Amino acid sequence: MNDLTTERLTLKRMQENDAAELFAIWSDPEVTRFMNIPSFTGEDQAKEMINVLTELAKENKALRYTIRMKDSGKIIGSCGYNVLDFENHKTELGYELAKEHWGKGYASEAIHALTKYAYAELGFHRIEAKVEPENDNSIRLLQKLGFTFEGILREAEKAKGRFVDLALYAKLSTD
Repeated sequence: MNDLTTERLTLKRMQENDAAELFAIWSDPEVTRFMNIPSFTGEDQAKEMINVLTELAKENKALRYTIRMKDSGKIIGSCGYNVLDFENHKTELGYELAKEHWGKGYASEAIHALTKYAYAELGFHRIEAKVEPENDNSIRLLQKLGFTFEGILREAEKAKGRFVDLALYAKLSTD
């Protein structure tokens, strides 16, 4: 799977030496508020997460990228395919940005690149995103990018010790 480039960003496959910059993002409670992981308290947790994601990528089960500023290479978040289902030609997206980069269109730019790559290069037909119903910013982003609300998955995931509902959004290659 290739690195992806947009007007302002580069999406590069995550590597262990990205741990310090990712820890800075994943340790912010505002960033992890709607993620299914608690805020990290040590850089070793970021290394462990990167290693898990690297193993999933080797098995073609998932793929995570760092979101980097094209001009400086600074990591401002991560995004990728949480599930790669080649049999059913579908994937599930995930993404987060450092708080200081919210509202600047970076998430939209990164997700657009992921969807384009999923359809054109991976041959997927369906892209899903699951979002907590209270995550208004993420819902607005998905709607802006043409994802369709398909329903609420009640208590679909256990996150931070409690069951949470997830709103299911999807976009087809024919949309």
